[in-house]
Amino acid sequence: MSNNKIIQLIQHELTEITEHQIGMVIQLMDDGNTVPFIARYRKEMTGNLDEVQIQTIEEAYQRANTLQDRKAAVIKSIDEQGKLTPRLTQQIEASTTLPEVEDIYLPYKQKRRTKAMVARSQGLAGLAEWLLSFPTAPLDHEAEKYVTPENGIETAEEALAGAHEILAEGFGEAAELRGWIRRWTTNSGKLKVVAKASAKDVDEKGVYQQYYDFEAPIKKIAATQTLAINRGEKEKVLTVKVVTAPEAVMNFLHFKIIASHPESAATKFIEAAYQDAYKRFIAPAIEREVRNTLTATADAASIKVFGQNLYHLLMQPPLKGKVVLGFDPAYRTGCKLAVVNENGKLLAQTVIYPHPPAPEKKRQAAAGELIDLLEKYQVTMIAIGNGTASRESEQFVASVIKQAKRDIFYVIVNEAGASVYSASQAARDEFPDLPVERRSAISIARRLQDPLAELVKIDPESIGVGQYQHDLPSKELANELDTIVERAVNQVGVDLNTASAQLLTHISGLSSTIAGNIVQYRDDQGRFTTRTALKKVPRLGPKAFEQAAGFLRIHDGQNPLDNTDIHPESYPVAKKIMAAAGVAAADLGSAQANAQIQQVAAANFVTGEVGAATVHDIIASLQAPGRDLRETMPAPLLRQDVLTMADLKVGMKLQGTVRNVVDFGAFVDIGVKHDGLVHVSKMARKFVRDPKTVVAVGDIVDVWVVSVDLDRERIQLSMVEPTEG
Repeated sequence: MSNNKIIQLIQHELTEITEHQIGMVIQLMDDGNTVPFIARYRKEMTGNLDEVQIQTIEEAYQRANTLQDRKAAVIKSIDEQGKLTPRLTQQIEASTTLPEVEDIYLPYKQKRRTKAMVARSQGLAGLAEWLLSFPTAPLDHEAEKYVTPENGIETAEEALAGAHEILAEGFGEAAELRGWIRRWTTNSGKLKVVAKASAKDVDEKGVYQQYYDFEAPIKKIAATQTLAINRGEKEKVLTVKVVTAPEAVMNFLHFKIIASHPESAATKFIEAAYQDAYKRFIAPAIEREVRNTLTATADAASIKVFGQNLYHLLMQPPLKGKVVLGFDPAYRTGCKLAVVNENGKLLAQTVIYPHPPAPEKKRQAAAGELIDLLEKYQVTMIAIGNGTASRESEQFVASVIKQAKRDIFYVIVNEAGASVYSASQAARDEFPDLPVERRSAISIARRLQDPLAELVKIDPESIGVGQYQHDLPSKELANELDTIVERAVNQVGVDLNTASAQLLTHISGLSSTIAGNIVQYRDDQGRFTTRTALKKVPRLGPKAFEQAAGFLRIHDGQNPLDNTDIHPESYPVAKKIMAAAGVAAADLGSAQANAQIQQVAAANFVTGEVGAATVHDIIASLQAPGRDLRETMPAPLLRQDVLTMADLKVGMKLQGTVRNVVDFGAFVDIGVKHDGLVHVSKMARKFVRDPKTVVAVGDIVDVWVVSVDLDRERIQLSMVEPTEG
């Protein structure tokens, strides 16, 4: 398939993007450019496509290449069998999906010895062809001619039985028939789910109760329903079946195979063959395909949900300039505490025992130990992990800070993956003298200071912000999450002189080896004072520099432009704009400089080499050196007091933090032991199809209590203010 055909195929799928844009993105990718670099610094070439659109093109390009590779393999296989014809080649090349290719290939696919193969080896292919001619002569008379005891055919009935197998397999492998039935089943079929007889014994908590007697059109099955049903089936709670109207399928098969032929002695025989083909070959295969497609679609949707939630978690604003105490809650083993300074450096760490089963003496001492740390290091913010004993620890902290003579706040921090980090090589390298369990409090504190810089140290799959994540294909999930991390890191940019190797690894164009070399060079030679000094780093060649430079910031360096997201290739244009505005590099970011730059006519700097989009980006960057995109995101919700579930009353208004967004709603932390659920139907006064269009992880939202179930520990919330009366 030529590149033009691939581009046309992708454009047919991505109708909102032009063929020219797709072609340019493919060309840029083939030249070794990354998605973040293309999105930020090649806007004129792509027509201002963003990271998501470019990523979508990349994924479609990969699918197109996979399809092309499969077509080539199928053509080669059929050719090696000596059965390839020009028409067959044309059919394969014209196919636009993998199922279409597989349908064409099915009759030529190597398979286990079937009854139809046996019948052909017995010389019965001619009888099957004769039957398909819809003869008027009696069938048994013709079948007698194929009685060959030496081939195992003793009677006319056995000959006809063999011919039946040949016809049934032929109908079952006919691409046109399978294609129509697949479309019919997908568009008109239903998924029927029932409970197994032993369901209540296996599903003691009634997790799958809503699916004990469930039926819905295949087209309307939600991703969460598919994944829940699959899990219930795997756990032997549910039985699942694809059902459709067989009469419609039989009518179609009759029309395609029988209708154009006159009444024949073979009609009933052929009808029996295609009915058998549907029952034995087509229906089971289509059911497997439909289930696989539903699962693949659900997996893809859930992976996207996980990715979007992760993105918003990574993009939570940093809490700069604060001394933070990280509080990792626990019962028996004690709560681990760690104080870090404004830059995340460890100042102190200890363990306190404020909760049972610790002895009373240790519990009484815990408050004093916490106050001593808070006062000694002038801590103003406490980050409490949201794991085991979190709410009890929250109550303890709230009671302690009331005794302080100054304002101290606490924030509940998502601690997912903290234990993974604690046992990682990165944590061992940084804190070799600390036991594993004491490192997690440091990570929790740093997550409040700079979520992005800390969370990139952890395998994204360990950060629980998805749904059914353990049921998802690990490779696809990992790829999506790696892409999300790369997008977030490059959108924010990193400080070249403080970024960890783990953070640098996600910068456009940098491998883990180069990231390590940058840190080593920094340790050996001192801080970077210019971006161009990067070129001295071992193995960082021209292409890596081109891809990475714009995303690396240098604060207080020799060139103030190095503290912007202007790419070095655009410095000449930036300097012309500054000259036209009468602004010196040292004055960038001041109100006066911004006002002068704002007056510059962007059109004056647009040339054949530098487009309008790049010029506008340069002007915006000159007005915001050192900017952090995350500063526009919702700030963490600071607390000084705590509630319990027993305090909640229907209609009560609260403020909470969105912890997770799923297909059916969002879970909101309102400061009690369990997160409350805002169902999608309670998110707005209008109909909401997708919760992600309303809220994101990290959002601060107003909610009203709808119901509280103390026994089941469930809270139902609404984002719609209740009306009186």
